[in-house]
Amino acid sequence: MAYTLPELGYAYDALEPHFDAQTMEIHHSKHHQAYVNNANAVLENSPELQELAGGCPGKLLAHLHDVAPEKRPALRNNVGGHLNHSLFWKSLKKGTTLQGALKDAIERDFGSVENFKAEFEKAAATRFGSGWAWLVLENGKLAVVSTANQDNPIMGKEFAGCSGTPIFGLDVWEHAYYLKFQNRRPDYIKEFWNVINWDFANERFEKALAEVLLCHCDSDGCGGDNSSSPFSCFFR
Repeated sequence: MAYTLPELGYAYDALEPHFDAQTMEIHHSKHHQAYVNNANAVLENSPELQELAGGCPGKLLAHLHDVAPEKRPALRNNVGGHLNHSLFWKSLKKGTTLQGALKDAIERDFGSVENFKAEFEKAAATRFGSGWAWLVLENGKLAVVSTANQDNPIMGKEFAGCSGTPIFGLDVWEHAYYLKFQNRRPDYIKEFWNVINWDFANERFEKALAEVLLCHCDSDGCGGDNSSSPFSCFFR
Protein backbone atom coordinates (compact mmCIF):
# COMPACT_ATOMS: atom_id res chain seq x y z
CA MET A 1 0.00 0.00 0.00
CA ALA A 2 1.14 3.55 -0.72
CA TYR A 3 1.67 6.22 1.90
CA THR A 4 -0.75 9.16 1.73
CA LEU A 5 -0.60 12.78 2.82
CA PRO A 6 -2.48 13.18 6.12
CA GLU A 7 -5.00 15.95 6.61
CA LEU A 8 -3.91 18.69 8.98
CA GLY A 9 -7.19 18.71 10.85
CA TYR A 10 -7.17 22.52 10.90
CA ALA A 11 -6.98 25.42 8.45
CA TYR A 12 -3.64 26.66 7.14
CA ASP A 13 -4.22 29.98 8.93
CA ALA A 14 -5.15 28.37 12.27
CA LEU A 15 -1.74 29.10 13.80
CA GLU A 16 -1.60 32.77 12.84
CA PRO A 17 0.03 35.07 13.80
CA HIS A 18 2.73 32.74 15.08
CA PHE A 19 3.09 30.41 12.07
CA ASP A 20 1.85 31.99 8.84
CA ALA A 21 -0.72 30.43 6.53
CA GLN A 22 1.40 30.61 3.38
CA THR A 23 4.25 28.68 4.96
CA MET A 24 1.89 26.11 6.43
CA GLU A 25 0.21 25.51 3.06
CA ILE A 26 3.49 25.15 1.15
CA HIS A 27 5.05 23.08 3.91
CA HIS A 28 2.15 20.64 4.03
CA SER A 29 0.88 20.47 0.45
CA LYS A 30 4.24 20.73 -1.34
CA HIS A 31 7.12 19.64 0.90
CA HIS A 32 5.35 16.88 2.81
CA GLN A 33 3.61 15.68 -0.35
CA ALA A 34 7.01 15.42 -2.05
CA TYR A 35 8.31 13.13 0.72
CA VAL A 36 5.24 10.92 0.31
CA ASN A 37 5.61 10.78 -3.47
CA ASN A 38 9.32 10.03 -3.34
CA ALA A 39 8.92 7.32 -0.72
CA ASN A 40 6.17 5.65 -2.71
CA ALA A 41 8.27 5.74 -5.87
CA VAL A 42 11.03 3.75 -4.17
CA LEU A 43 8.66 1.31 -2.50
CA GLU A 44 6.78 0.66 -5.74
CA ASN A 45 9.90 -1.06 -7.02
CA SER A 46 10.80 -2.76 -3.74
CA PRO A 47 8.57 -5.82 -3.26
CA GLU A 48 10.97 -7.15 -0.65
CA LEU A 49 10.03 -4.21 1.61
CA GLN A 50 6.26 -4.58 1.43
CA GLU A 51 5.99 -6.15 4.88
CA LEU A 52 7.99 -3.37 6.50
CA ALA A 53 6.28 -0.64 4.50
CA GLY A 54 2.76 -2.01 4.86
CA GLY A 55 2.07 -0.45 8.24
CA CYS A 56 3.21 2.71 9.94
CA PRO A 57 6.32 4.27 8.38
CA GLY A 58 7.88 4.05 11.84
CA LYS A 59 8.18 0.30 11.35
CA LEU A 60 10.39 0.73 8.30
CA LEU A 61 12.52 3.43 9.91
CA ALA A 62 13.11 1.32 13.01
CA HIS A 63 14.43 -1.43 10.71
CA LEU A 64 16.65 0.54 8.33
CA HIS A 65 19.36 -2.07 8.81
CA ASP A 66 17.09 -4.49 6.92
CA VAL A 67 16.93 -2.19 3.88
CA ALA A 68 19.40 -2.71 1.05
CA PRO A 69 22.20 -0.10 1.21
CA GLU A 70 21.43 1.25 -2.27
CA LYS A 71 17.81 1.98 -1.29
CA ARG A 72 18.45 3.11 2.25
CA PRO A 73 19.28 6.82 1.64
CA ALA A 74 16.11 7.52 -0.35
CA LEU A 75 13.89 5.74 2.17
CA ARG A 76 15.69 7.22 5.15
CA ASN A 77 15.16 10.74 3.80
CA ASN A 78 11.65 10.42 2.39
CA VAL A 79 9.95 7.99 4.77
CA GLY A 80 11.67 9.95 7.52
CA GLY A 81 10.25 13.18 6.09
CA HIS A 82 6.78 11.65 5.95
CA LEU A 83 6.93 10.36 9.50
CA ASN A 84 8.43 13.52 10.99
CA HIS A 85 5.90 15.82 9.37
CA SER A 86 2.95 13.58 10.24
CA LEU A 87 3.91 13.93 13.89
CA PHE A 88 4.69 17.65 13.51
CA TRP A 89 1.21 18.58 12.26
CA LYS A 90 -0.41 16.77 15.17
CA SER A 91 1.86 18.63 17.59
CA LEU A 92 0.56 22.08 16.63
CA LYS A 93 -2.43 23.81 18.19
CA LYS A 94 -2.97 27.16 19.83
CA GLY A 95 -4.32 27.59 23.33
CA THR A 96 -3.17 24.45 25.13
CA THR A 97 -1.32 24.32 28.45
CA LEU A 98 1.50 22.13 29.72
CA GLN A 99 0.14 20.15 32.65
CA GLY A 100 -0.27 16.70 34.06
CA ALA A 101 2.23 13.86 33.88
CA LEU A 102 4.35 15.47 31.17
CA LYS A 103 4.83 18.67 33.15
CA ASP A 104 5.80 16.67 36.23
CA ALA A 105 8.33 14.66 34.22
CA ILE A 106 9.84 17.78 32.62
CA GLU A 107 10.31 19.38 36.02
CA ARG A 108 11.84 16.15 37.34
CA ASP A 109 14.25 15.59 34.47
CA PHE A 110 15.21 19.19 33.63
CA GLY A 111 14.78 20.93 36.97
CA SER A 112 12.15 23.33 35.64
CA VAL A 113 10.05 24.04 32.58
CA GLU A 114 12.25 27.06 31.91
CA ASN A 115 15.38 24.90 31.90
CA PHE A 116 13.73 22.47 29.49
CA LYS A 117 12.71 25.23 27.09
CA ALA A 118 16.21 26.71 27.14
CA GLU A 119 17.77 23.33 26.35
CA PHE A 120 15.26 22.62 23.59
CA GLU A 121 15.75 26.07 22.04
CA LYS A 122 19.54 25.58 22.09
CA ALA A 123 19.24 22.20 20.36
CA ALA A 124 16.99 23.69 17.69
CA ALA A 125 19.10 26.81 17.17
CA THR A 126 22.44 25.02 17.01
CA ARG A 127 21.40 22.19 14.67
CA PHE A 128 23.66 23.05 11.73
CA GLY A 129 21.90 23.17 8.39
CA SER A 130 18.61 21.29 8.23
CA GLY A 131 17.11 19.01 10.85
CA TRP A 132 14.89 18.65 13.88
CA ALA A 133 14.94 19.18 17.64
CA TRP A 134 13.13 16.56 19.72
CA LEU A 135 11.83 15.82 23.17
CA VAL A 136 12.21 12.06 23.60
CA LEU A 137 11.49 9.48 26.25
CA GLU A 138 14.10 6.78 26.79
CA ASN A 139 14.39 4.38 29.68
CA GLY A 140 11.72 6.29 31.57
CA LYS A 141 13.49 9.66 31.33
CA LEU A 142 12.98 12.67 29.10
CA ALA A 143 15.83 14.12 27.05
CA VAL A 144 16.35 16.75 24.38
CA VAL A 145 18.13 15.61 21.21
CA SER A 146 18.47 16.80 17.63
CA THR A 147 18.81 15.04 14.31
CA ALA A 148 20.06 16.00 10.88
CA ASN A 149 17.93 16.20 7.75
CA GLN A 150 14.87 13.92 8.13
CA ASP A 151 16.37 11.51 10.63
CA ASN A 152 14.22 10.47 13.57
CA PRO A 153 15.36 9.14 16.97
CA ILE A 154 13.50 5.86 16.38
CA MET A 155 16.16 5.05 13.76
CA GLY A 156 18.57 4.56 16.65
CA LYS A 157 22.06 5.85 17.26
CA GLU A 158 23.57 4.02 14.29
CA PHE A 159 21.59 6.19 11.87
CA ALA A 160 20.26 9.20 13.80
CA GLY A 161 23.04 9.68 16.34
CA CYS A 162 20.48 9.47 19.14
CA SER A 163 17.58 7.29 20.22
CA GLY A 164 14.31 7.38 22.12
CA THR A 165 10.58 7.71 21.51
CA PRO A 166 9.72 11.19 20.20
CA ILE A 167 7.12 13.08 22.21
CA PHE A 168 7.27 16.02 19.81
CA GLY A 169 9.71 17.62 17.42
CA LEU A 170 10.36 20.99 15.82
CA ASP A 171 11.27 21.25 12.15
CA VAL A 172 14.22 23.62 11.68
CA TRP A 173 14.56 23.22 7.93
CA GLU A 174 14.40 26.68 6.34
CA HIS A 175 11.26 25.72 4.43
CA ALA A 176 9.48 25.59 7.80
CA TYR A 177 10.02 29.25 8.61
CA TYR A 178 11.90 31.30 5.99
CA LEU A 179 8.94 33.13 4.41
CA LYS A 180 8.02 34.71 7.75
CA PHE A 181 11.25 34.71 9.72
CA GLN A 182 13.96 34.74 7.04
CA ASN A 183 17.27 33.99 8.80
CA ARG A 184 15.84 34.53 12.30
CA ARG A 185 15.57 30.90 13.33
CA PRO A 186 15.64 31.73 17.08
CA ASP A 187 12.50 33.87 16.64
CA TYR A 188 10.73 30.98 14.92
CA ILE A 189 11.76 28.64 17.75
CA LYS A 190 10.33 31.04 20.35
CA GLU A 191 7.00 31.16 18.50
CA PHE A 192 6.78 27.37 18.68
CA TRP A 193 5.81 27.62 22.35
CA ASN A 194 2.68 29.54 21.29
CA VAL A 195 1.47 26.77 18.99
CA ILE A 196 2.62 23.53 20.57
CA ASN A 197 -0.22 21.11 21.29
CA TRP A 198 0.55 20.21 24.90
CA ASP A 199 -2.56 18.04 25.13
CA PHE A 200 -1.31 15.83 22.31
CA ALA A 201 2.22 15.80 23.76
CA ASN A 202 0.92 14.69 27.15
CA GLU A 203 -1.11 11.92 25.51
CA ARG A 204 1.97 10.68 23.65
CA PHE A 205 4.05 10.83 26.81
CA GLU A 206 1.59 8.80 28.86
CA LYS A 207 1.29 6.14 26.17
CA ALA A 208 5.05 6.02 25.64
CA LEU A 209 5.54 5.65 29.37
CA ALA A 210 3.12 2.75 29.35
CA GLU A 211 4.99 1.26 26.36
CA VAL A 212 1.84 1.53 24.28
CA LEU A 213 3.25 4.13 21.89
CA LEU A 214 5.34 2.15 19.41
CA CYS A 215 4.57 4.20 16.34
CA HIS A 216 4.74 7.86 15.53
CA CYS A 217 2.53 8.90 12.65
CA ASP A 218 -1.05 9.78 11.79
CA SER A 219 -3.00 6.64 10.94
CA ASP A 220 -4.63 8.46 8.04
CA GLY A 221 -1.17 8.95 6.55
CA CYS A 222 0.22 5.46 6.94
CA GLY A 223 -1.39 3.93 3.93
CA GLY A 224 -1.15 0.54 5.55
CA ASP A 225 -2.79 -1.82 7.98
CA ASN A 226 -2.56 0.13 11.21
CA SER A 227 -4.00 -2.69 13.29
CA SER A 228 -0.89 -4.82 12.76
CA SER A 229 1.40 -5.15 15.75
CA PRO A 230 3.77 -4.17 17.17
CA PHE A 231 3.82 -0.94 15.18
CA SER A 232 0.13 -0.13 15.19
CA CYS A 233 -0.65 3.56 15.29
CA PHE A 234 -2.53 5.06 18.20
CA PHE A 235 -3.97 8.12 16.40
CA ARG A 236 -7.51 6.86 16.06
